[in-house]
Amino acid sequence: MMHRSVHTDLKREQCSRNTARRTLMNAPAPYYVQAGPFAVRFNALFGKLARLGISLAGTAELSVRGRTSGTMQRIPVNPHPYEGGQYLVSARGHSQWVRNMRVAGGGELRVGRKVRVFTAEELTDPEQKAAVLRAYLEKWGWEVNRFFQGVTAQSTDAELRAAAGDHPVFRITVSH
Repeated sequence: MMHRSVHTDLKREQCSRNTARRTLMNAPAPYYVQAGPFAVRFNALFGKLARLGISLAGTAELSVRGRTSGTMQRIPVNPHPYEGGQYLVSARGHSQWVRNMRVAGGGELRVGRKVRVFTAEELTDPEQKAAVLRAYLEKWGWEVNRFFQGVTAQSTDAELRAAAGDHPVFRITVSH
């Protein structure tokens, strides 16, 4: 009897593990719009321009340490000033740089020889995120509106709060 009880307990544990795995596998993936071939080339061009010191409309090159590789990953971003702070918004959603930033807790912004090392804190309050997103869309909407699924700077506060979960926002503090 002991043998059968152990087998039943193991089988029950196996079933609960499989259920947990299925639950995780069926969970909706976080919002993310992957860059296509054209966007990849375009980003490479803007990153190179930022490294050369040419910032178009305030773009900079973000460098953040990869969470698994440990190497610095680079991508052009649009740092956004808002109410005395500096923010990074991921228009494409929960991208690789966002996942790396969550682990690294900071990075570097570069325009030419000017490198600003910073720490980053992800905003979690939907009200605060909505306010930053509205200001971001006022400035950058012409470039990023297609990633916001119909939400614009003129959207209601409720619509911006609803979109806030899909677009991570980090407040950055430059180290001196």
